[in-house]
Amino acid sequence: MKRYLLLISVIFSGLVLKVGLLTLDVFPFNSDEAIVGLMARHILMGERPIFFYGQAYMGSLDAFLVAGFFSVFGQSVSGIRLVQVILYLFTIMTGFWVGSQFFYSFRAGLITALFLAIPPVNTTLYTTVSLGGYGEALLIGNLILIATGYLLRKSENCLDRTNPREEIGERKDHKSKQGFIVFPLMEIDLSVLLWLLWGFLCGFGLWVNGLTLVYSVPAGFMILFRLFRCKNLSLITRSLTLMLGGLVIGSLPWWIFAFQNGLSSLIQELFGAAVAVESEPFLLRSLNHILYFVILGLPAAIGLRPPWDVFWLGLPLLPLILLLWGKIVWDWFKTSRLPEYRLIEGVALTLFLGYVFTSFGVDPSGRYFLPVWVTISLIGGKVLDDWGKKKPALLGLVGLVSLYNLWGNLQCASSNPPGLTTQFYPPARVDMRHLPEVIEFLRETGEIRGYSNYWVAYPMAFLTNEEIIFSPRLPYHPDLRYTRRDDRYPIYTKVVDQSNKVALITTRNPALDEKLQNFLQERRILWNEKQIGDFIIYYNLSEPIQIVDLEKLFIPSDAIQ
Repeated sequence: MKRYLLLISVIFSGLVLKVGLLTLDVFPFNSDEAIVGLMARHILMGERPIFFYGQAYMGSLDAFLVAGFFSVFGQSVSGIRLVQVILYLFTIMTGFWVGSQFFYSFRAGLITALFLAIPPVNTTLYTTVSLGGYGEALLIGNLILIATGYLLRKSENCLDRTNPREEIGERKDHKSKQGFIVFPLMEIDLSVLLWLLWGFLCGFGLWVNGLTLVYSVPAGFMILFRLFRCKNLSLITRSLTLMLGGLVIGSLPWWIFAFQNGLSSLIQELFGAAVAVESEPFLLRSLNHILYFVILGLPAAIGLRPPWDVFWLGLPLLPLILLLWGKIVWDWFKTSRLPEYRLIEGVALTLFLGYVFTSFGVDPSGRYFLPVWVTISLIGGKVLDDWGKKKPALLGLVGLVSLYNLWGNLQCASSNPPGLTTQFYPPARVDMRHLPEVIEFLRETGEIRGYSNYWVAYPMAFLTNEEIIFSPRLPYHPDLRYTRRDDRYPIYTKVVDQSNKVALITTRNPALDEKLQNFLQERRILWNEKQIGDFIIYYNLSEPIQIVDLEKLFIPSDAIQ
């Protein structure tokens, strides 16, 4: 009971951190999060989207979960975020399960859970603010690891009968020394359900968020390798059938969408078509991605810098943290090579390869690096547990890591704006604290239809219960690049295009303001102008503007940044 009270305390500390930061209101409400809320609202109205609006590599599970919360507690921004908080509490619990299961140690699992409960600012951000399935991807990833761990042990029974290996004896000795089995009930033969569950989790994760592939791909390779070594044809056939059956059932929404819209476009989305903006040769592009991963990605993943900017966090402790993690990783690679250890390394390797060799590597923001902290937490849990067996004082290093992560979170929270923001692209980093004042002004002037950019249109639609509808057909890039992909919900554009009174809203884009003003003057359209914070509102236009006018001004491209 004392052990599990400790676990509850660790999980509670993660909840306190989340609630404390939410109370401080340091997370700007951005457009991606607003789309999740709008999707949830539309689900309650009868819509059944399969994927995140306009991006067919993130499923709509997050929106369905938020819709369930909305149906009980009402529609609000805090409701969207509380769903993420609850999901992450389960991620902490399953992280403990993975650590204790893989390393046969309650303490290793507890250290892993603590690292997840007080994580770097990157993990805090993307598991509190919803972007359409990243929190779910971490939870499903942990469940895939758990199911894989049990299946690997099932395969040992076959190997023990056919081709005993030293690693099996090593595992048994290790288990007896630890004297700790996490879930003894799993000793019951549930192999049929395990194979089906494993396939279901991998297929379900494929639909929910393609990021889960960094878990399912190495897990699949490892399971198949161990399975085929058994040389038992009936076992192989039964296991593969169950696995594929579960995979198809779990990914059924993915296949329905593929049947309706074509498989090739769906696969292109899965490999980064939404961010495919690079024109360099493949080799040069991949080399750039390696630099992004090492210079920008890893420092954000372990909390050395925030994902939206390049400056050091917790500078007085930073050298100690670097030395500590370097020593932990060094000792990790000196430990025994059990299959579970290779699986953890496989997750990190798959993430690296996916980032380097797909278009997602152009995006150095931290959301794609979320699994890194899971693997680092597991590695740290194992190594620090081993250190603690020899020198209990070394367990104080666990507190050092947690203190450093907490420092980074509070340091970022103390600087608002930008606060803890998902906007790594400065021109799109709008101070949304002035949006309620903008909304009030639009209501007073009757300007409830118009055109703006992606980062303004959807938060405004959600906060006004879709009373104020603006089409995101204005560019936000300083060079005035624009793509129709920004128009995630085309119904809004149709509504605006049919209105006889429209306004224009720009944010932090002088080049756009100049071009719009010249266009209005050329058309001899009179207007009034109002600036509120980062927002410039062109209202009371003497003649409405239609979408065809904007398409002449801004030629859309097929790719976005």
